[in-house]
Amino acid sequence: MLQRYDERNADIRYWVNGELLHRSRPGLSPFDSVVQGGDAVWEGLRLYRGAIYGLHEHLARLRRSATALGFTGIPGDDEIIAAVTATLRANEMHDGVHVRLTLTRGVKVTSGMDPRLNQAGPTLIVLAEFKAPVYDTTGLRLATSSVRRPGPDVLDPKIHHANLLNSILAKIEATAAGADDALMLDQRGFVAETNATHLFAVTGGALITPSTAACPEGITRETVLRLAAEHGIPATVRDISLTEMYTADEVFCTGTMGEIAAVTVIDGRDIGDGKVGPLTSRVARLYQQHAAAHGVRLLP
Repeated sequence: MLQRYDERNADIRYWVNGELLHRSRPGLSPFDSVVQGGDAVWEGLRLYRGAIYGLHEHLARLRRSATALGFTGIPGDDEIIAAVTATLRANEMHDGVHVRLTLTRGVKVTSGMDPRLNQAGPTLIVLAEFKAPVYDTTGLRLATSSVRRPGPDVLDPKIHHANLLNSILAKIEATAAGADDALMLDQRGFVAETNATHLFAVTGGALITPSTAACPEGITRETVLRLAAEHGIPATVRDISLTEMYTADEVFCTGTMGEIAAVTVIDGRDIGDGKVGPLTSRVARLYQQHAAAHGVRLLP
């Protein structure tokens, strides 16, 4: 299991629409849309020494997702940032923190699927935990899942929604196969991403990564592509077959919670020499330095 309980989180408080509650206290109505149908959008943020990297990019994606789902009364960035800051202060958090930011369609007047039953406005939830990057830096094992990532004609991945059953089913398969995470294909059979992160392969000193046709637009993924351009590392976005992943020199995954993590085994096949590769290590250092230096400061 990649994530473990941290004793420092025993008494954390979380934010629900202006109220800070102890983790043991329920704060959501059974009529809330996230309970009724997973009708919510979310973002993961990471706190580095009082600052959050990519904060405005994450909030922009949250707003795009909520707008696409037709949410009304979406809170402004200043309101969300104030809620995040208050939550961090209440928990005396400054570094090594992961923040789960969720915006639901809100509380319904009665159970039902119709969004017209939502008349109270959205529910904003801020959950901050002490949490180091969750992936093993010595290399991950992936297993290809039978569960496919849907395209925009089924459920547009540009909507960063909270209905994660597709990912959870793939994760269950990966666990049963003895892997750390699942590699997921799109409906055409090309590589999409893992159940939780984006994927890059290294071939001949160059990066390749799938398009976002069947996966979300990743903030960390985009940062890696930008850093590659700035540091003279060739990078291409295109369709990638599973065979290309098997035969790559290196593979790594990217995400806010795990940063940059090497993949050393896919479906029982060693990737390259089965160890963390030099370009993966270089990209990880570049990302960590960049994220630590370019965050939006919320705390002194």
